[in-house]
Amino acid sequence: MPKLKELLSEFTGTCFLLMIVVGSGIMGQNLSEQNILILLGNTIATGTGLMVLIWIFMQSSGSHFNPAVSFIFYLSKEITSLQLTSYILVQIIGALTGVVLAHYMFNLDLFQLSGNYRSGINIYFAESVATFGLILTILRVKELNQFLVAPAVGLYITAGYWFTSSTSFANPAVTIARSFTDTFTGINLDNVIFFIAFQFIGATLALGLNKLIEESKT
Repeated sequence: MPKLKELLSEFTGTCFLLMIVVGSGIMGQNLSEQNILILLGNTIATGTGLMVLIWIFMQSSGSHFNPAVSFIFYLSKEITSLQLTSYILVQIIGALTGVVLAHYMFNLDLFQLSGNYRSGINIYFAESVATFGLILTILRVKELNQFLVAPAVGLYITAGYWFTSSTSFANPAVTIARSFTDTFTGINLDNVIFFIAFQFIGATLALGLNKLIEESKT
C-alpha cells in the first residue's frame, strides 16, 4: 500500500513541474517574440526546477513525477503494482493541476486545448530517444551516487530540449497535461497517444540496455 507521503510527494512534484514548464513558456512569450529566447528561458527553468524538485522529494517518494519512470521501477521490482497505479494516477492529476495553476497565475483561461501539432514519425522517434536517454541517465547515475541523479536529470532534460525535434517531453503525464494548454509548450491532443507510446518504448529499451550493462559486469 503506497504511503500518503509518497502520493503527496508525487502529486506536488509533478504539479510544480508542470507549473514550471508551462509557466516559463508563458513568461517567455510575454517577454519575447523570438522562439529561440522563449525556448532558452523554458529550458533553463525546466532543467533547474526539475533538479530542485527531485532533491526535495527524493527521500519521500523517489521523485518519479513520470509514469515512464514509475513503470521502469515497477519492472525492476522496486515498487509494487499498487504503487505503480497510484503513482501514475496522482502524477496525471498533479500535472493537470499544475497546468491550471500556471494559467491562473498568468490570468489566462484555466481550461484550454492545444492547437500546437507535433506530428511525424521523426518527432515520435525523437520522443523515444529522449525517454531512452532519461531512463538510462536515472538508472546509471543512481548506481554511481543517488544524490547526483537530480543534477544529472536536470542537465539531461536541458540538453534534450535542444537536441531532439520533439523538445524532449519524455514523460506521459507531462504530455497529457500539455495538451490542455494552448500556449508555447502545448501539444495537440491528437499527437498525445503517439508520444506516450514511443516514450514507453524508449523507456523499456533503456531498461534492457541497463540490464545488459549490469550482466556484463559479472
